[in-house]
Amino acid sequence: MANMKEIEERILDAMNQIRPFLNEDGGDLVLKEITEDYIARVELTGQCTNCSMNNMTFKAGVKDAIMKQVPEVKDVEAVNFALHE
Repeated sequence: MANMKEIEERILDAMNQIRPFLNEDGGDLVLKEITEDYIARVELTGQCTNCSMNNMTFKAGVKDAIMKQVPEVKDVEAVNFALHE
């Protein structure tokens, strides 16, 4: 298994792939932490924090991109809003 630094770099790469789409709408994202049990905690910033589409953006964009590119990650959590299933 990759070490935590390699995992972090791959998560950041995945985030950089979707960042331009968020930036178009005045938003961005920040990796806040990776827990010991491989959960990536991500904060949406800018216009993304109050957007009515932030749940869909997070699940279909941020979470999917990270989970596909970094299979070691068990889950991706939003730190600044509640996801609605």
